[in-house]
Amino acid sequence: MELRQLEYFVAVTEEAGFTRAAARLHVAQPGVSAQIRQLERELGQPLFDRSARQVRLTEVGEAVLPYARAALAAVAAARLVVDEMTGLLRGHVVMGTVSAPSVLDLPGLLADFHDRHPAVEISLRESDPESLIEAVRAGRMDLGLIGIGSSVPPGLDAQVVVDQALVAAVGLTHDLAGKSDAGLAQEPAVGAAHDSAGAPAITLRELADRALICLPRGTGLRAALDEACAAAGFTPHVAFEASEPYVLGQLAAKGLGLAVLPESAVTVAKDDLHVLEITEPRLRGRMALIWRATGPSGPAARAFIDHARRRLPDFS
Repeated sequence: MELRQLEYFVAVTEEAGFTRAAARLHVAQPGVSAQIRQLERELGQPLFDRSARQVRLTEVGEAVLPYARAALAAVAAARLVVDEMTGLLRGHVVMGTVSAPSVLDLPGLLADFHDRHPAVEISLRESDPESLIEAVRAGRMDLGLIGIGSSVPPGLDAQVVVDQALVAAVGLTHDLAGKSDAGLAQEPAVGAAHDSAGAPAITLRELADRALICLPRGTGLRAALDEACAAAGFTPHVAFEASEPYVLGQLAAKGLGLAVLPESAVTVAKDDLHVLEITEPRLRGRMALIWRATGPSGPAARAFIDHARRRLPDFS
């Protein structure tokens, strides 16, 4: 029996499948299957029920699992003791993200950590919001970057790293843009109010019947919009989604709807857009780093979280 076989066994169990386990382990799927079969031959019993669509543990597999985890934990602990005595930080850290805003320079953050700790393997994985939150809670990911509303998901700590005002933007021929012919002064947009400073504005309630262009669920912008609309008693009609804010502006500039986007993203296509403040209430989009409230499992994870928190802004 080899440690690699136990590692593969635990990975298949936690990922509920051989293909996902292989992706997590960065090996080919046939190799994972072969090692599991060899382990089953050595134990003389099947560990997984492969008859169903989803791979499940047999009764024997359920009994073996805690011992496999304990063996792997003991080996990891022994390595950590040696590393701490020699001053070398090693291990594997995993960061999950729903989207990676360019304003945060995640590639630079990861590269800088790698330069400081070259013996630590780093993985960056994209995921849907629910899976990411659960993976961080369960310890399968050490750190996550996710959009949040007014509260932090239970069991997690957070540092808000993006906090921007949200605005509405439409193309110059949109009915909310007013006249846009060259040489004519802008007139108040039909259906649009003005805020106290005279800037064009639209209330949140006025978005209810319009085709919206927005970031996908899991981003801070979408969380803020969905939460505010729910409080106002309606569900927004999102006709177009894009993961890059500048694309939202481009879609709006082509007349495909009203874009809700971060204030900083307006500058990309500002010459082709008419911008309105969103009022009653004013909206802000937030993204946050999240990690387990009970703390990371090892020195590498602790160092990675500390590095990310120092490197990124803190609007908490």
